[in-house]
Amino acid sequence: MKLICLTLLLSFSIMANAQNNFKSTQIQFERVEKAYQEKWETLYQSLQLAGYKDHFSMIINAYKAEGKLEIWLKAKTDHKYSLYRAYDFCAHSGTLGPKVMEGDKQTPEGFYAINVFNPMSTYHLSLGLNYPNNVDLARTGKDRKPGSDIYIHGNCVTLGCIPLTDDKIKEIYILAVEARNYGQEKIPVNIYPFKMTNENMKKYSIQFPLQASFWKTLQPGYLAFKKHKKQLDINEIDGKYMLR
Repeated sequence: MKLICLTLLLSFSIMANAQNNFKSTQIQFERVEKAYQEKWETLYQSLQLAGYKDHFSMIINAYKAEGKLEIWLKAKTDHKYSLYRAYDFCAHSGTLGPKVMEGDKQTPEGFYAINVFNPMSTYHLSLGLNYPNNVDLARTGKDRKPGSDIYIHGNCVTLGCIPLTDDKIKEIYILAVEARNYGQEKIPVNIYPFKMTNENMKKYSIQFPLQASFWKTLQPGYLAFKKHKKQLDINEIDGKYMLR
């Protein structure tokens, strides 16, 4: 029994150190260190007032037509996410509809997660997305390249990414580092063509009829999060998103 308890304590210690090391490693980079110097005191006070005192997880929702990126947070003791802050896109690229091939300048639409923290980005700081996923690959087909390197980043230019200016990306990058440091391995990034109400679905499906069938696979996720405020459980099956 003592050996089991000792093993468990050692495992928890390793996990805690790995989480703390992520933040300490990030802060070693000059831009991240400066972002914390400029933003963390105000952010920390805001988080405390909002009830995120010792631990939070994070979801990002983005809407292309509205040009909005939302940060949703959930404290360790909460059951639902709540909207913490919203940011405006600084620039737009392409039109409504998903990215289907390299060089089409389209911003993807779908359910992704952050898989890269880049503290030395050409665009100040950047958070990379796991595009292309299985749905993207199925849509692109074997004869075309789907493209890659989709980021939420600073600066104010884009060829398919989501740019938010250097000042705004500092806050979002810090929040993502904090969530990751608290142990959130997967930070979802859900990119929608628009706020997918039934009214907007009718409106935009008339304007973009070729996208209507694909958008119908995105809407259940949008509606489920709007109703329950919980992390989505999405399957990627036969080139489609399926809500479990």
